[in-house]
Amino acid sequence: MAIKRLVMKFGGTSVGSGERIRGVAEIVKAHRARETVVVVSAMSTVTNQLVDVAQEAINGITEEDIKDFARRLKEKHARAIRVAVAREHQGPPLQEVERLSTELEKVLVGISYVGELTPRSMDYVLSFGERMSAPILSGALKSQGIESSWFSGYEAGIVTDSSFGKANPLWAKTNRKIKRVLGRRTERGEVPVVTGFVAGDEKGRITTLSRGGSDFSAAIIGSALKADEIWIWTDVDGVYTTDPRMVKQARTIDVISFAEAMELAYFGARVLHPKTIEPAMEKDIPVRVRNTFKPEHRGTLIVREQKKIKEIVKAVTVLDDCALLTISGVGMIGVPGVAARVFTALAAEKVNIMMISQGSSEVNISLVVEKGDLNRAIRTIKKTFPGKDIVKDVTYDKDIAVIAVIGAGMRGTKGVAARVFRAAADAGVNVLMIAQGSSEVNISFVVAAKDAKKGVVALHKEFIAE
Repeated sequence: MAIKRLVMKFGGTSVGSGERIRGVAEIVKAHRARETVVVVSAMSTVTNQLVDVAQEAINGITEEDIKDFARRLKEKHARAIRVAVAREHQGPPLQEVERLSTELEKVLVGISYVGELTPRSMDYVLSFGERMSAPILSGALKSQGIESSWFSGYEAGIVTDSSFGKANPLWAKTNRKIKRVLGRRTERGEVPVVTGFVAGDEKGRITTLSRGGSDFSAAIIGSALKADEIWIWTDVDGVYTTDPRMVKQARTIDVISFAEAMELAYFGARVLHPKTIEPAMEKDIPVRVRNTFKPEHRGTLIVREQKKIKEIVKAVTVLDDCALLTISGVGMIGVPGVAARVFTALAAEKVNIMMISQGSSEVNISLVVEKGDLNRAIRTIKKTFPGKDIVKDVTYDKDIAVIAVIGAGMRGTKGVAARVFRAAADAGVNVLMIAQGSSEVNISFVVAAKDAKKGVVALHKEFIAE
């Protein structure tokens, strides 16, 4: 079936230079559908630079240093414009980059004077990367003879709550606005270029969808427009069976289900933002992950359900940068609501709980949290359960990793868990905690960080390697 509506997202490495932006414009021209929207990330390294300079601004960076940073950022984007955009189309993006660099300088100077960096201010600073790259790609498309204009995520229609740093779309308003703003333009053949990651709340204040959120932006737009497919263009051939840097036998997966891809994204596979899948799954829109630098490669197709699943396990992945927190005490036995109090307290402090395990004895509850949330989680638990009557000890281990074995073929297949843990044991990997959802798509377990690689190698060999 021919694709009528298509949303394409290009990541930071795809637009890392003027040459690459010009290449992206050529890809859009070659693969353009009748109605196409392009979502773009900041140029590679720019977001990290913005994070660093924002932190430096509250630690005494000089005004001269701020001006120098803004100048260097402007020059980087101006060089890209001169390479990617034909001379007759260079004026508007050059003017926009000039305007934005001046605005960024003022924002950073203001932060340095106040000496405080709020989540709202950080979102404002981080937005400049995408807001500078979008006009360049739009100009490059015009240079290819394609009518185009650029929009911030908010201008395009993505309206969120005011959770700065990790904003969530207000779906009804977002869907209506995207249809009104982008739908009209695509219907007349224009290709809008939208800033990924960047949105705005109901008051028009800039918000972001959390780091890596450009994929989510593409899914939001694709969902609102009822796209036929969403393509995520990145710097790898697709979704791999495991991290190829860890296992040289890793290979790309041709087709994977939404459920499997969601688990993979959550458990450390960095090809997709974890929230990307849900809007596409809700509207049954296939998502394809493709390589900007190998546009002839078909990549990985993500669909609702595969007609036939041969593989028991599709992928093995690792989630690092996390910590294991254990809450214990005999006073917890038979006391109703202890777990509820734990989860409610942590949720109020915005601590993300990634895995949960509780023994039937009720003597302890083990949680996996992001390493950056560990100290806040410990303080919260101790505040919620003062004294030693219920919770006696709160212990933790920061040197851990989570290995996830993922595959829809595990559903109803006997002996999979036995094979998983036998392979881990044979590799000398000690399992510290186990969790499996009722969907049976994922078996995940905690190991010492030093054992993560050999565990993944063993499991990949057991289930996937030919």
